[in-house]
Amino acid sequence: MSTSTEAAQHDTRFFGHPRGLANLFGVEMWERFSYYGMLGILAIYLYYKADQGGLGIDQGDALGVVGAYGGTVYLATVIGAWVADRLLGSERTLFYSAILVMIGHIALALLPGLTGIGVGLACVAIGSGGLKANATAVVGTLYAEGDERRDAGFTIFYMGINLGGFIGPLLTGLAQSEVGFHLGFGLAAIGMALGLIQYTLGRKNLGEKASEIPNPLQPSQRFMAIGVAVVILAAVVALILSGVVGPSNLADVVVYVVVAISVVYFVVILTSKKITADERSRVFSFIPMYIASAAFFSLYQQQSTVVSVYSDQRLDRNLFGWDMPVSWVNSINPVFIIIFAPIVAAIWTKLGPKQPSTPMKFVLGTVLMGLAFLLFLPMTGTGVNGSPLIALAGILLVFTIAELMLSPVGLSLSTKLAPKAFRTQMVALNFLSVSLGTALSGKLAESYDVHDEGPYFSIIGGVAIVIGLALLALIPFIRRLMKGVH
Repeated sequence: MSTSTEAAQHDTRFFGHPRGLANLFGVEMWERFSYYGMLGILAIYLYYKADQGGLGIDQGDALGVVGAYGGTVYLATVIGAWVADRLLGSERTLFYSAILVMIGHIALALLPGLTGIGVGLACVAIGSGGLKANATAVVGTLYAEGDERRDAGFTIFYMGINLGGFIGPLLTGLAQSEVGFHLGFGLAAIGMALGLIQYTLGRKNLGEKASEIPNPLQPSQRFMAIGVAVVILAAVVALILSGVVGPSNLADVVVYVVVAISVVYFVVILTSKKITADERSRVFSFIPMYIASAAFFSLYQQQSTVVSVYSDQRLDRNLFGWDMPVSWVNSINPVFIIIFAPIVAAIWTKLGPKQPSTPMKFVLGTVLMGLAFLLFLPMTGTGVNGSPLIALAGILLVFTIAELMLSPVGLSLSTKLAPKAFRTQMVALNFLSVSLGTALSGKLAESYDVHDEGPYFSIIGGVAIVIGLALLALIPFIRRLMKGVH
C-alpha cells in the first residue's frame, strides 16, 4: 500500500473520518443538488407552452423523454464503472464526470430549445452515471480492510446524497417559479461548479489507491475501445439528426437497448465455463428479482414524471395564499429517507437472522409500491389542483418505505449472488434493472391522462401487486436456487 493511501486511511480530521470523505460528501451532495434540482423542473419545462417559458412538447412525449433520460443515467453507471476499471481509475473518472455534469447544466441554462435539451441531458446523463458509479468506490478506498469506521463513513456519505436531493428542488423550483426555467438550470450548474471546486482543492486527500486502475487495457485495446466509442457516438448523433430517434420514441429506444444489454450479460455469465454449478444456480435466482426490481422502479421513478404532472395540475399547492413551486414535491422523499433509513436499518439489525429474506424484502417493496399507486384513487374526483398536499405526502411516505425495503438490498444481493469471475457484471445487472425500470417509468407515463387517471393508477398499481405476489409464490424455489445465500 502506498504512503499516501496509508495517510488517507489513518486520517481523522473530518469528525474522526478521513478528510477525503468531506470532499466526496461535498461533490456528491452538489451533484445530487444539481441532478434533482434539474429533474424537479425538467418535465414541466418540456411540456409548458412558450408563454409559460417551456418548449411546448406533447405532455406524453415529455414524460417519455424524462424517463428515458433517467434510464440513461443508470445505464451510464455501467459505462462509468468500466471506464474506471479499464482506463482511468475511479478518482479521475469521477473528476471528469463532474466536469461533464457541470457542462450539461450550463448547456440547459444557456442553449435554446431542443438543442439545449439534447446537449444538456446527454452530458448530465453520462456525467451523473460516471460520478454515481465511482464516488462510492472512492469512499471505499479511504478505509483499510477491517476499519470499523467504514459503515459510519458510508452513512455520512449517504446523508450528503439526500441533503442534496432535498435542497436542490427547493432552490431550483423557487428560481423557476419566480424568474424562469433557465435560472433554475443555472442554479444547478452553479451548484455543480461549487462541488467541483471544493473537490478539486481536496483531491490530494484521497490517496493513490483511489486512482488505481484495477484491470487496465493494453495500449492496442485502448485504441480499439476509443474507436468503438466514437462509432457508437456517431451512430447515436446520426439517428437523432435524421429523426429516427426523437422525443416520441426515445423511451422505447432506451428500453430496448437496456433489455438487449441485460440479456447479453445474463447469457455471457450463465454460459461461461468460469463459474461453478452453484454460482450458475445463484445467477438464475437473480432473474426474478431483476424483473421485480425493474417493476418497482418503473413505478418509483414516476416521481419525476407522473407525480410532477400531478403536482402541477392536480395538487393544491396553496400555502397560506402562496403557490408552492411544483418541484418542491420532489424534496419530500429525501426528507423521509433521512428520517426513516436509520430506523429501518436499526430494525434489520435488531432482528438479525430473523429479518425477512432478501426475496421477501423484494416482495414487500414491490407490493407496497403498487399499493402507493392505488392510494391515488380516492382523490380522482377532486378536480383541478384539488388534491390535498398532506395526502400526496402520505403517498410519498409509502413510496419511501417501499424504497427502503428493496433499493438498499438490491446492490448487496447482486454482490452476494455474483460468481467470483463476474462480480462487476452482476453489479452492472442490478444497475441495469434500475435503468430499465426508470425508462419504463417514462414509457408508462405517456399513457397518463390527468382527466381520466383512475384506470392508470388502478392498472399499474394492480400489476405491481400481482408481480410482487408472483415473486412471493416463487420464494421457496428462489431460495433453493440461491444455495444458502439469505
